[in-house]
Amino acid sequence: QVRLVESGGGSVQPGGSLRLACTAFGYTIGNDYMAWFRQAPGKEREGVASIIRDDVSPVYGASVKGRFTVSQDNAKNTLFLQMNSLKPEDSAMYYCAIARAGTWYDSLSPASYVVWGQGTQVTVSS
Repeated sequence: QVRLVESGGGSVQPGGSLRLACTAFGYTIGNDYMAWFRQAPGKEREGVASIIRDDVSPVYGASVKGRFTVSQDNAKNTLFLQMNSLKPEDSAMYYCAIARAGTWYDSLSPASYVVWGQGTQVTVSS
């Protein structure tokens, strides 16, 4: 059974940084798109960043481009999200997910993803 476990969330002041991690169990990363999504209360789930392998450029949502960096460590079977210059509007539950096999376009659309983690909370507040 495939399982994703996120960690690294927490509370931080505006301008600060956090690094999220997502470890996969029962699945070998690097074959399909994986992504980070976020969802704030009362808002739709938003694609943050997606990645498939090193020779393909990651895809970023407009609101995080230039501030967030997605990466993966195949040896650790783990996906990361480095978040810098955090803003209050980045506050949300952050989820990692695995895309349906063969997904290439729409890699930031939640509809493309079939396995989800339980989420980790990020709060940016002074």
